[in-house]
Amino acid sequence: MLKNQIKYLYTTDCSFVVKVISVLINTLQTILSHCLDYKALNQFRDMILCVLPDSDPLLDYADYGCYCGFGGSGTPVDELDKCCQVHDQCYSDAMQHDECWPVFDNPYTEFYSFSCDAANRKVSCLSDNTVCEMFICDCDRVAAECFGRSPWNPEHEHLPSDRCK
Repeated sequence: MLKNQIKYLYTTDCSFVVKVISVLINTLQTILSHCLDYKALNQFRDMILCVLPDSDPLLDYADYGCYCGFGGSGTPVDELDKCCQVHDQCYSDAMQHDECWPVFDNPYTEFYSFSCDAANRKVSCLSDNTVCEMFICDCDRVAAECFGRSPWNPEHEHLPSDRCK
């Protein structure tokens, strides 16, 4: 009897097992992406804080102009909003980069190495990054430096979407 059960296990179609494993992998990937999303966002936040130590990046830039925050359309309302537009485009370029794998090297979840020279308010991407990590790190570094050069205008916070067409 046991011999027949073992034989059955070996001869059974593996599609069910493959489906279960696929569901588990997808679930794990979703859970990890939410955790990694937060950590990767913190790296960008830390870069902004290096350049603008008195800012509150998650509040100041989460819903500003037509491009700072999620999504983006229309014409940037000012220099700061243009920084966000360029950053969005840089992330899009990273998704198409030959050295970046779409699932594993997503710019919203990719970790990279950088340093902050607080005295000079300067961010540097470190040489131990892979080509893809360096590309994404540079996207964030350039945006943080652009934020540092651009005035923040309270009139452009929480801008109605009809102004971004």
